[in-house]
Amino acid sequence: MFAFLERSEQSILKRYGILIALAALTGLLLVPVPAGLSVAGHRVLALLVFSVVLWMTEGVSYPVSGVIIAALMTFLIGMSPNPGKAGALYGTSQGLTMALGGFSNTAWALVGAALFLAAAMTRTGLDRRIALKVLSLIGAGTNRIVMGVIAVGFVLSFFIPSTTARVACLVPIVMGIITAFGVDRSSRFAAMLMITTAQADSIWNVGIKTAAAQNMIAVNFIKQQLGYDITWLEWLIAAAPFAVIMSVALFFVLTRLIPPELKEIPGGREIVRKQLAALGPMSAPEKKLFCISIALLFFWTTERILHNIDTSSSTLVAIALMMAPGIGIMTWEEAQQRIPWGTLFLFGIGISLGSAIVSTNAGAWLAKAIVPFFGLSAAPALLIVLTLAAFLIIMHLGFASATALAAAMIPIIIEVLKNVSTPGLNVIGMTMILQYVVSFGFILPVNAPQNMIAFGTNTFSVSQFIRTGIPLTIIAYLVIALLSATYWKFLGLV
Repeated sequence: MFAFLERSEQSILKRYGILIALAALTGLLLVPVPAGLSVAGHRVLALLVFSVVLWMTEGVSYPVSGVIIAALMTFLIGMSPNPGKAGALYGTSQGLTMALGGFSNTAWALVGAALFLAAAMTRTGLDRRIALKVLSLIGAGTNRIVMGVIAVGFVLSFFIPSTTARVACLVPIVMGIITAFGVDRSSRFAAMLMITTAQADSIWNVGIKTAAAQNMIAVNFIKQQLGYDITWLEWLIAAAPFAVIMSVALFFVLTRLIPPELKEIPGGREIVRKQLAALGPMSAPEKKLFCISIALLFFWTTERILHNIDTSSSTLVAIALMMAPGIGIMTWEEAQQRIPWGTLFLFGIGISLGSAIVSTNAGAWLAKAIVPFFGLSAAPALLIVLTLAAFLIIMHLGFASATALAAAMIPIIIEVLKNVSTPGLNVIGMTMILQYVVSFGFILPVNAPQNMIAFGTNTFSVSQFIRTGIPLTIIAYLVIALLSATYWKFLGLV
């Protein structure tokens, strides 16, 4: 009954989402421009609300929403007075330039390159080999298999900078284990494994900078608004302890709340080894890709230590090598079939929207209203983190894309932190911490694409996901509080 009502409600929202979003946009545009806010800033904030409603209701697909947002941005900004030129408008040409500005961004280039890397992993089968190799070392106990799935999520997050690609790789393997073990698809064991598959990848989205596109959104806005480029290693040092703690929490939450029917799967390790053996020896493309991936990890981790080559540039070089004649890991035709171009397009538009919020000073104006509303003007740093983290967790309930959430919220979060007068506040560090919360898609299957991929296997119910997702979210929030008061304070991030 619960699932039926939820589907009916989602269907209504999807059907009328575009109309609700347009009504919100029109209503806000009819409101007189508030004092201190430019006409362009007023229209950009109206467009932000339109975008949030459209993304939350999924009234249209995400790629289509990107096209609509770009068109509206072109004309809403283009027909606005230009403060730099008395009596003149921005013009649609400049409006279009702002709408497409995200596509000339280094963060967009990194995400694009990362999707090519993920496609190469799928094309060569190296992702499957890595996953099976890790699982073969774990054992046949059901608890050990859960540990193995978490470990695979951790390892793949270094090599596949796409959450959706990682889960898409792991889901068939986990389903193969469930089938090979002769366990029913509707069993608690199957539900536990598949939920673990999705949640482990969400957790390691936090731990590794290149593991998820939303991290690139945050890093880009931190660089754009605060003038600092966070390196891969700096992110890892700060975020990895959180991901490790949450991986342990995930194991205990899943094994306690969805206890498996069996403690040991007879011949389980042998089944995994047979799947691994069936792959045969590593092919030449796999070996080449493995070497390129290891070299890429080296350049990521040693940025600003041994060299000054940024993450985006080194990744782009790796993709060029991967597709160069003579190396032959994959062709362009093979790559383009595996790249989610719509996701990449939305990512670029999301950056453009966030940049427009900044360049029109709409974010600064909004921050001045938000800071007193939440009572953050001179609040302690820990209270600020926890207040904004709670706000982001609630907002995430309505989003099916952490990328969209980051694009909408991170520029505003930065402006809010800049408007707080608390002495010694590290705006860069606190923004990074709050970006971790953007990846908290733990509660509903619709909160993240990886959740929906796992949900599509019909191995668990919505209620099972919620029953485990709420405790995970509460624990994650408490870990944010704990690390903010201790480890991150020691690092100077809070």
